[in-house]
Amino acid sequence: MQAATRPVTHFRYSGPFVLQRPVMVDTIGLDRKGYQFDNLLGTFVDLTKARQGKEYQGAFAPSDKAATALHLLQFTLTNSRYAKGTLKVGKMKHYKLFVDGKESNGSLTLIPATHNIVIKYLTKPGDHDSLQVSLDSDTDALFSTSDNGRRDLTLYDFLNGKHYYGSQVSSDGRYAITTSYETTSANNTSWLYTIYDLRRGTAVRTSDRSLRWMPGKNSYLFTRKGVKGNQLVEADVITGAETILTDNLPEGSWTMAPNGKFLIISKEVEGPKDDSQVHQIIQPDDRQPGWRNRNQLLKYDLATGYAQPLTFGYHDVSLCDISHDGRYILYMVSRTRLSKRPTTLNSVYRLDLSTMQSECLVDNDGFIASAIFSPDARTIAVKGSPESLGGIGENLPKGRIPSMYDYQLYTIDCATRKARPMTKDFDPSIETVQWNRYDGKIYFNALDRDYRRLYRMDPKSGKIEMLRTPEDYVGGVDMAETAPVLCYNGQSAMNVDRLYTMNTANGKSTLLEDQQTTLADVDLPTCQPWNFTSSRGDTIYGRYYLPPHFDATKKYPMVVYYYGGCSPTSRYFGGNYPFPLYASKGYVVYVIEPSGAAGFGQEFASRHVDTAGDGVAEDIIEGTKKFCADHSFVNDKKIGCIGASYGGFMTQYLQTKTDLFAAAVSHAGISDHTQYWGSGYWGYSYSEVSMANRYPWSDRDLYVNHSPLYNADKIHTPLLLVHGTADTNVPTANSIALYTALKLLGRPVALVEVEGENHWIQDYNKRIKWQNTIFAWFAKWLQDDDSWWKAMYDKVPE
Repeated sequence: MQAATRPVTHFRYSGPFVLQRPVMVDTIGLDRKGYQFDNLLGTFVDLTKARQGKEYQGAFAPSDKAATALHLLQFTLTNSRYAKGTLKVGKMKHYKLFVDGKESNGSLTLIPATHNIVIKYLTKPGDHDSLQVSLDSDTDALFSTSDNGRRDLTLYDFLNGKHYYGSQVSSDGRYAITTSYETTSANNTSWLYTIYDLRRGTAVRTSDRSLRWMPGKNSYLFTRKGVKGNQLVEADVITGAETILTDNLPEGSWTMAPNGKFLIISKEVEGPKDDSQVHQIIQPDDRQPGWRNRNQLLKYDLATGYAQPLTFGYHDVSLCDISHDGRYILYMVSRTRLSKRPTTLNSVYRLDLSTMQSECLVDNDGFIASAIFSPDARTIAVKGSPESLGGIGENLPKGRIPSMYDYQLYTIDCATRKARPMTKDFDPSIETVQWNRYDGKIYFNALDRDYRRLYRMDPKSGKIEMLRTPEDYVGGVDMAETAPVLCYNGQSAMNVDRLYTMNTANGKSTLLEDQQTTLADVDLPTCQPWNFTSSRGDTIYGRYYLPPHFDATKKYPMVVYYYGGCSPTSRYFGGNYPFPLYASKGYVVYVIEPSGAAGFGQEFASRHVDTAGDGVAEDIIEGTKKFCADHSFVNDKKIGCIGASYGGFMTQYLQTKTDLFAAAVSHAGISDHTQYWGSGYWGYSYSEVSMANRYPWSDRDLYVNHSPLYNADKIHTPLLLVHGTADTNVPTANSIALYTALKLLGRPVALVEVEGENHWIQDYNKRIKWQNTIFAWFAKWLQDDDSWWKAMYDKVPE
């Protein structure tokens, strides 16, 4: 990289904004100074409008012949590497310079991105200031692109903007309530509830209150503070007319019965407390805040205001569903046992609210996750792992243990208790489930390889059909009770959130709202599938991203991402590791779906159990080598890898197996399976999945020999360990221990702790620095440019 001076000749111009001299109320201002011409530079003009100006090239800055005026000149700088420079504005007399919306003195320190530069200047009538803008930089990686209005992706495209959380469709399918949140800055995230008229495709009402539908009516519910307590209010969609249903709503989370006459309230009861400074841990989970508390259920009658207790006892109770006629509720009771796997057992009961008679439908089954009623409440649908209900849904070779996170669907007849496995031969892993009253079909999301698709099942025949959607990753599904109307939101590998309705009679989707327009001026990477046949004969699925303006004659560094745990790396646009953003930094990004993930069938998912990385590591290494062999544009000497949580463990474990990678990043990774098993909040319970029926004292091979810490001497790859200091899932000690080992061994390693963050980095500003830390590490080792890393961290000598 060499120093360079670049003239800027292409701009977008907005103006003139004609100004008048203000009335002189006093001869001096608050700063004790008299009025100066440059005071007019403080006049507010919306700088974001500059990008919409007309193209301009010329030797002189535009001015107004007859008036004093403000003007805006805008251009963009895109730098592919971390760089410093100085922006010079030549002989212009009265101006201010803004870089990405912030005033600058012209001294630039720019992370790799497209930056918006605005010159706000002031002219007198007839001025002809020379326009001589140039950039002196310490690298030739800076260049101007002002003539086409295009830009690269930035991290802010993922942090900011509107994101859909879910939908609720009115009973008759006429309206939908959508829940979304919008972030505009570090301290500004707002939740929004929008009511849409689905026939017209327009928004009717918006609110920052949490809204729900009143069953069977086109009116909505919300709560607010009243004189006596919390009010539950019903409001008409069209008129907004309000009716207070109760002005003293009991504390707790509530669910309105389908008949609209009562609420089921889940009330948290505080458990016994010890001295907060010195106290006894009575069970491993007692370390978790609130574990001693329990939830009980109440029936709150809206007509009388009477709250009938429905459950009492020591064990935790959760509401699963309410029957359509309001006669029954379905609830689950959970209890803990530590003597054998599974350590948490769930029982499902149907309670007749008219007689208070409760009947057990599923007894002490530790492999079920949820249950719902059929429309007539004679059957329930249960989501659970293949080991649920005595293993009737298992489809595995003898001796194999299923993954507890590979979810199946079952139905149980309430009268006979007869259970049917509905998805035994269906490879996708079940996620959300709804039993629709209108057509009697069961609708569900399921992980299908790296897609999250929408399906419909006939509960009588067991026939399953996939409903076609325009998106790769479908979420937020809800449907009407008396009409063929469904609402959902979704993303794909290369687009952000979109909101849709679907006619379930013909399967046609209609776009309701599209957030992709926020990226209209962005040069996006491209994404393509790439699968290979492994040496074991498996088809290993994956995809790859190519940088914008890709040139197949060049050699690009590559970043490999994987999870390697229970779930696939799905085809969503954003997430904690936004792959398009990595590609926009000049990397080819290869996302591989190795053995052990749900969504590929029971046998594939079961490979996660009792392997501690074996098979997964081989898939990643083999896939990376074959990808490089098939794609000549990859520099196979500059390959990085990254993973988090179990994927962070895989990053560490891979470096004990191969020298294929030139750099590696492990976020919140497990370096010592025994340490994680004993100290993580969910260490021992998650190990029921990954280390089924294996324990530190019974299987040293899995817990010790497969732990990267005990193989640290085999690691030579430059390794970045990143960890939140408040991580309760994988305690920070896992990264500290491996860092210490590698330091003593003299290996290239760095440890970066994010203060106060848990398993994932959520704080807006901390996430920016965390992400830039990863980019700077890869730039150092994959792009041979350590300037960014040095600017961030190499300030204190070792």
